[in-house]
Amino acid sequence: MEQGDTLLAARGLTDDRDRLLTADEPLAELHESCGGVIPGTFAVPELLALVQQGREMGLRLAREFKAYDGSDMVSGFVRIHPLDSDEGGGCEVLVENWQRTPADMGTTREVAERLDAIDRASAELSARLDAGQRVQLLQGQSADTEELEALVKGDPGKLWSDYLILHGIAHRQPLHWRLLDGVECEIPGSDRVWRVRLLPIGSTGGAPQGFELLLIADQPLDNNGIPQEAAVPPTRLVGTALTPVLRQPIARIIANAETIRAKLAGPLRDEYSEYAGNIAAAGQHLSGMLDDLADLEVVEASDFSTARERVDLGDAARRAAGILGVRAKARSIALELPDDDTKIAAMAEFRRVLQVLINLIGNALAYSPEGSRVTIATEVQEDGWVAISVADEGPGVSEEQADTIFDKFERLGRGSDGGKDTGSGLGLYISRRLALAMDGELTLVSPANEETGAGARFTLRLPAFE
Repeated sequence: MEQGDTLLAARGLTDDRDRLLTADEPLAELHESCGGVIPGTFAVPELLALVQQGREMGLRLAREFKAYDGSDMVSGFVRIHPLDSDEGGGCEVLVENWQRTPADMGTTREVAERLDAIDRASAELSARLDAGQRVQLLQGQSADTEELEALVKGDPGKLWSDYLILHGIAHRQPLHWRLLDGVECEIPGSDRVWRVRLLPIGSTGGAPQGFELLLIADQPLDNNGIPQEAAVPPTRLVGTALTPVLRQPIARIIANAETIRAKLAGPLRDEYSEYAGNIAAAGQHLSGMLDDLADLEVVEASDFSTARERVDLGDAARRAAGILGVRAKARSIALELPDDDTKIAAMAEFRRVLQVLINLIGNALAYSPEGSRVTIATEVQEDGWVAISVADEGPGVSEEQADTIFDKFERLGRGSDGGKDTGSGLGLYISRRLALAMDGELTLVSPANEETGAGARFTLRLPAFE
């Protein structure tokens, strides 16, 4: 179904376990683009919720729905007819008035693009794949990827998964790309565990024209090419015990609340839609706090350390600003960045520098008035030091607030433009701990602008790369 086309109807059948057994082509395509297979659990969350509701309550339902298929927004009108037990106990699904329109750049896509950008920055091996997931070009950046590079060069054109050992995947390849995105794997010649990212490129009738393959290692290499000791011990209360258990139910709460807020499950009074929006926002806050607590556990570990590598501060600034560009544009805040030809190298860990900058720039955007400016600048200092600073045009920080702004769980340091303070109070504390772990420091100057007496400037100072 091409963009803008309308189709009268598409039919599908599910069983008593909400697995899609058969489907007309448009419904099958939508199901597969969301990572499903036939037969298999209905992979379109918006339709799955309606099928479950109709089957469990034994009620016929008729609703408008919208679903994101990875490139466009698909909408239509769906009818759910529960079947008797002698007919399989599932549901008949009939979708009418299909519409395909370009998806809005909403919060979900912004978050996804932010994560993709971080993974691109962290990947030590990348490849270009064709539409059939066969390797066309592969490039590594680490000593322990050389054997894989040689293997691909000597026997090119195979499925990318034929060169690797995938964890937890027993099915014959190639699987649908959504089912492979995020899996762990091993690569020849490396003792490290790697994570796979598959990012689709273009689309033809809803199918990607190719893929960007990223391999991200769980541990950095030291200067001798040996995997460093893992920063996180085998068991931690939050990072390895609570986070995996809580992540899925929190995500389900957010998704269900967003479904209710958007009235995808049927008409709803406005006040209840607002309640659902508050639930979704609270879930997102809880998810963010869980991430912060996991990071806190890591940086406070006695054996925590960071890698030592060459980090281009200008490049790190541009990547961090790119990740937060949508948020800046939404508030009409201009981001001033170092020139592309500015090359100032620090001895640090790129991933941690990026983490600190994302936190500093995110804070600056949150606490600056609309239509203002956030300036990111790099500097070569004396005695073998380099620095990168983030300055905003917000209200600034008082002397009393400045004394405690880097403290753990400090949430009273600054008031945002919107009058809300929903952070965990850990961002600046973690950022300073990361700076210290890289043999640097994170400092605050307020006011950032001596002429206007407003704003704040946070400066990350690091050893220069020699």
